[in-house]
Amino acid sequence: MTNLSVDPALLAVDVQGLQKKYRDNVVLEEVSLQVKPGEVYALTGPNGAGKTTLIRCMTGLAFPTGGEVRLMGRDIHADGPRARATLGAVVEAPAKFYPQFTGSQNLSMHARLAMMAPGSKKVGRDRVREVLALLELTRMADRPVGEYSLGQRQRLGVAAAILADPRVLILDEPTSGLDPLGIGLIHRIVTDLARGGCAVILSTHHLREIATYAHTVGILTGGRMADTVDLRSRQAAYRFRVDDPQRAMQVLGTLAYVNKASIRPPFAIAHLGGEDAVPDALAHLTASGVRVFEASHDHFDLYEYYRERVEHH
Repeated sequence: MTNLSVDPALLAVDVQGLQKKYRDNVVLEEVSLQVKPGEVYALTGPNGAGKTTLIRCMTGLAFPTGGEVRLMGRDIHADGPRARATLGAVVEAPAKFYPQFTGSQNLSMHARLAMMAPGSKKVGRDRVREVLALLELTRMADRPVGEYSLGQRQRLGVAAAILADPRVLILDEPTSGLDPLGIGLIHRIVTDLARGGCAVILSTHHLREIATYAHTVGILTGGRMADTVDLRSRQAAYRFRVDDPQRAMQVLGTLAYVNKASIRPPFAIAHLGGEDAVPDALAHLTASGVRVFEASHDHFDLYEYYRERVEHH
C-alpha cells in the first residue's frame, strides 16, 4: 500500500510492504520506507533485527517474499539492470576486492563491470583518481589491496560505491572498523552527496553521530519498522533555562509560533517555528517576569529515544 502523503514520482527509494521469509522464519514483515533525493536515511536497530536482509532486498541481492522496492521509479527485482544503473552500494562491509590487485586496478575493474549495465555512466581514469583522493587513499592507490588495513578496505568500498556518481547510495555499516577521522570523512562525503541530490540510506549503530546529519531515522526491530523519526522536526526545539519553568511554559504556550511547550527543570522547552522566533520568545518571557539565564537548541537525544523504543517494542 503506497504512502499517499508522498508522491511516488518524487521518491528516489520507495519500499512498500516488504516481507522476507526463510521457510517458517519471518525476517522482515511489512516494512515500508521512502527516501527523497537529497535525503539521508539512517537505518538502525539491534543485531538480528533484519537490517542487512532489508538492504540486500533493496539492492536486488535478495528477493523478497512480498512487497516491492523501487529505485528512481524502477522495480529493483523486475527491472534490475536499469534500476541498478542509478545505484551505488556496499553490502556486508568491508566490500570484496581482489587482494593481489591494487586499489586503482580494483576500482577500474569495478568501473568496467558497472558500465555494462544499461543506462550506466562512463567512468574514466580521472574519476578513479578523484574518488581515491576523496577517500584519502591516493598514497595507497598503487599498492595491493591485500596490504590494506580494515579501515582502508572499508574506505575503498565506499569509493567503489560512489564511482559512477549514483543517484541512490546504500551503505551497510560504512563506518565499521574506522577510526574517528575515518568516520568523520565518511560523514562529510555522505553529506556532500546528499546536498548534490543523492538519496542515501545507511545502516548504523552510531546514533549520536548520525543524529548530527541524517534527516530521517528508521528503527527496525524484530523484522518490523518500530518507528520512523524525522530529525528535521526535532531540531526546531529550543530550551530556556529560567527561574520558573512552569510559568515560562505557560507564557510560551500562548505564543502563536510555538507548536508545543513543556518543562524539563530547570528548562522550559518550546518547539518554535525557527531560530528567528527566539528573540521574540525571550522578550515575552522577560516581559512576563520570567528570568532567563540561557537559551539554546534542545538537541534531541536519539540514543535515549532509540533505547526506549526498542525496550518497549
